[in-house]
Amino acid sequence: MNTLKLRRLLITLHLWIAGLLAPAFLIVAISGGLDMAGVEPSVRQTPLALPADTRLDFGSDEIEQQVRDLLDAQDVDIDFEYIRGSNSWAMTRPTTRTFVRFERGHQGNIEATINRPNLQYALMELHKGHGPRIYRLYQVAVALALFLAVIGGVAVGLLARNYRKQTLIATVFGTLLAAGLAIL
Repeated sequence: MNTLKLRRLLITLHLWIAGLLAPAFLIVAISGGLDMAGVEPSVRQTPLALPADTRLDFGSDEIEQQVRDLLDAQDVDIDFEYIRGSNSWAMTRPTTRTFVRFERGHQGNIEATINRPNLQYALMELHKGHGPRIYRLYQVAVALALFLAVIGGVAVGLLARNYRKQTLIATVFGTLLAAGLAIL
């Protein structure tokens, strides 16, 4: 394959990857930008009344089934995929939609809250990888595609004689800038 055809192929792939990934990058840019600007997301919390004798074994492998049984017994309809937690708390995931957080109270009783995130909170949870499992797989594909798009863009610049010097200068400058800021 000659250089011109290779460059055209790389440009086409680069444009397709950029177009397909633009929504994911916008989510990261919007949620991260708002966070860095100090705009706080919000979650509307509603206490969930539980019977005094409610018990959850947070460290158990059965915690997910225990939570499902407890929510069914309380007639609370929360759609969740998995549980995240520790020995003293658990929460349903994904947290991009209504979720429940359980924790052990001061006297050993179980306290629970139903949490309804606003759009900004949901976007930040996607950004952090706390969304649905299928979206997390999508994020892995986005990361790989971003890597390929960047490498492809640099390759296109290096293959084009008119852009080779600019590409090298920009790549070296970008590398030094990123390394310098990371060290500071």
